[in-house]
Amino acid sequence: MIDLHSHILPGVDDGAATMEDALAMARAASQEGIRTIVATPHHQNGKYTNERTEIIDAVRELNVVLKDNHIELDVLPGQENRIYGELIEDFRNGEILPLNESKYLFVELPSNRIPRFTNQLFYDIQVEGLQPIIVHPERNQEIMKHPERLYELVKNGALTQVTATSVAGRFGKKIQKLSEDLIEANLTHIVASDAHSMEGRGFAMREAYDRIEQEFGNQMVYLFQENAELIIENSQVMIEPPQKVKQKKFLGLF
Repeated sequence: MIDLHSHILPGVDDGAATMEDALAMARAASQEGIRTIVATPHHQNGKYTNERTEIIDAVRELNVVLKDNHIELDVLPGQENRIYGELIEDFRNGEILPLNESKYLFVELPSNRIPRFTNQLFYDIQVEGLQPIIVHPERNQEIMKHPERLYELVKNGALTQVTATSVAGRFGKKIQKLSEDLIEANLTHIVASDAHSMEGRGFAMREAYDRIEQEFGNQMVYLFQENAELIIENSQVMIEPPQKVKQKKFLGLF
């Protein structure tokens, strides 16, 4: 199993605080069946700055420690970028790190809105030869109220990644329901853990895939798992035509 989104690097953001914490997360990931994990520390989110070369060095060090501790887990470099106006400029300057140095770039929206410049920035990202992947859209308040806005972004070339704990229901029924609506409407393409620690937000990957298999069948599980592999290989992901989230009738009314 491949997990594309984690905060396993020690001491760089709000994920693992120490190397011991990172080792505990690595052991839990291995027990979950994860064999490859991408370390995606926060970058330019107003609190943390983790540039490309720093992440690559930290990943190299962590892999050495994992091997010394006989933990069978391969850590790859990545970055979770809060969207900001100078992102393209910083990519050209070597500060931005796509997933495993592929064309796929994690981008994070503010939790409460979609900034006005998002469409233009995503266009510019794609002109640069990169593919934006919106992380955890199911937890964005504007998308919760207006899921058609995510449809427009996906229709224009963005990919999205829902969080395993959201699918598993650990953020509540409302976020779980929206996650499933996004899956049903082909508005998400990857499931990943966004794991931060063993005490708080863990992996739940197996639990999420079990839920997806129950609700949508094994073919959907295969699609998500295959896409994760294609991304780290820098190959083209499998995409189904996006649809708008269906409005549900309640007592015969919309």
